[in-house]
Amino acid sequence: MMWRRLPFMLVLLTGAAALLSQTSPQTSKAPAPTWGENPAAAFAEFGRVYRANCAGCHGENLEGGGGPALTPALITSRTDDQLHATIENGHPEAGMPPFKGVISDAQQWQIVNFLRSKVLISAGPPPAPVDPAGLLVRSAKQTIRLDVVAAGLDAPWGLAFLPDGRKLITERPGRLRIVDKGGRLLPDAVTGLPAPWVRQDGGYLDVAVDPDYRRDGWVYLSYSEVLPGYVVTPEEAATPGRGVKRVDPPSMTVLIRGKIDRQNRWTDSQIVFRAPASFYTREGSHYGSRFLFDGKGHLFFSLGERGDMTQAQRLDSPLGKIHRINTDGTVPADNPFVKMPGAIPTIWSYGHRNPQGMMFDPVTGLLWETEHGPIGGDEVNIIEKGHNYGWGVVSMGSQPGIDKREAPGMEPPITYYTPSIAPSGSTFYTGNRYPAWKNNLFVAGLAGQLRRIEVNGRKITAQEIVFQHLGRTRAVYTGPDGFLYVLVHRFVRPDGKTPPQGWLLRLQPER
Repeated sequence: MMWRRLPFMLVLLTGAAALLSQTSPQTSKAPAPTWGENPAAAFAEFGRVYRANCAGCHGENLEGGGGPALTPALITSRTDDQLHATIENGHPEAGMPPFKGVISDAQQWQIVNFLRSKVLISAGPPPAPVDPAGLLVRSAKQTIRLDVVAAGLDAPWGLAFLPDGRKLITERPGRLRIVDKGGRLLPDAVTGLPAPWVRQDGGYLDVAVDPDYRRDGWVYLSYSEVLPGYVVTPEEAATPGRGVKRVDPPSMTVLIRGKIDRQNRWTDSQIVFRAPASFYTREGSHYGSRFLFDGKGHLFFSLGERGDMTQAQRLDSPLGKIHRINTDGTVPADNPFVKMPGAIPTIWSYGHRNPQGMMFDPVTGLLWETEHGPIGGDEVNIIEKGHNYGWGVVSMGSQPGIDKREAPGMEPPITYYTPSIAPSGSTFYTGNRYPAWKNNLFVAGLAGQLRRIEVNGRKITAQEIVFQHLGRTRAVYTGPDGFLYVLVHRFVRPDGKTPPQGWLLRLQPER
């Protein structure tokens, strides 16, 4: 494949399933490469660096020449740090000079990322998505069949289970749907809910049911809203497109709770968290968010840094943080920054980019988290009280302005993914339907995969892709019935003719 195939590369870098991944932490004192926001342009620049320094020996397309061919097997058998060390130190005995002092360290890392991306391209385009209904999937330890619980969903984002057997599903365009006890998706959404701001990453996000729902009836919802009191202009309301410049009003993530009555109406609505007006921004990305109850009266929720990485390091900003509150929205007295002047008291951890997965390990009780990296560098972390996870200063991915992969006082990820898998919702499996998967971590990837990870304490010992190429895999949940449920959708342009292609899937074990 030629490096000039940028449209295909853009698809791979922003939406393809990851065929390459690191299965253990890759540590290095070297800075991460600096990529632009445009992955196709970045790949072209990385290709230029490779051709100027490496193609004479290894060939323009890694086919070899004076030096060996850089085959997929050779590249994937080495970690990022091993590839970088080879470039930096060379193999003088084999005729390869060291590149330390010849090209910058950032350019050496650009070559590493170029090699990873070329392997993805050599695998060819992903197959066309298939109908998930009844699909048989054979994984390493379990064979499953995909059972469609609900179809025709429009960008499903979050799922919650009511004690009476009903299920709640958020659709990002601004609907809260109900699957009734008989498994039927009700045609009408819950009424009486606030209208979200829907554009780019914004809309309805997560939904959760209070652990004491039978007693108090609370349902929690996160969504993006326009700054209260702000009047959206016609230019801001116009849908961006050909000839229409995108202009967004100031918006931010807000958390509410309410109750759903017998007529499926939202009642008794309360604000649980709303940021100060100064943090509403015209940026349309990285709203977060995910809910997690700890069973001790606390609710964790995540917020992205809204596209401004400097916010993640500021303790006077709620952005780029994982927060911990009491379920009524008040602040627990033992939060780490409660007594720090100027700090947001709800902050539990900071230095996050866009965390969209949180879950407790049922064996150790450790809080695990998944978050999106910039271009590459998606992270799986163990979250601890008051710790800094580095975004804005360090990253295993590539971001203009970040030139470090580690720094004192900043936690490295347990593992990371380059190229990106775009990790979203995650869960530890705690049921008994799939005994071989007991206590395994499952991570949904928007790049099109469901990943299973075996964990021992603080270490990842093995992982596999359970399925891929079905669509954007948004979230995975352990249901109260012991089955795993997965939200998947495909992007469909709103032409008024094509129905939404989103599914709630149940993983049915096959004997």
